[in-house]
Amino acid sequence: MLARDSRCGCCPLNEENGRLVLLAALLAVYLVCGAAVFSAIEQPKEREAQRRWLHAQSNFSRRYNISGTELRRFLRDYEQANVAGVRVDETRPRWDFTGSFYFVGT
Repeated sequence: MLARDSRCGCCPLNEENGRLVLLAALLAVYLVCGAAVFSAIEQPKEREAQRRWLHAQSNFSRRYNISGTELRRFLRDYEQANVAGVRVDETRPRWDFTGSFYFVGT
């Protein structure tokens, strides 16, 4: 297919490059609009969940007489252990042969 060399009067772009630039601009506008809508929908829910979580932490700290700093440190350690694959219930190890086989297969 031969590229057309028809240029717009005001821009030094040929028609195909102009289409590409227009498509990129439309995609950028679409992404910005989508991000704005998603943020408007999800941000209030996230703030409410954060508020409830902080309230639950505060209640737990008071009930069991643990400082907030100590509780946050414990929860941070728990998160790191969870990411590393350590499970609270010891039903079966995460990386036994069947778990490893499934991971390799996917």
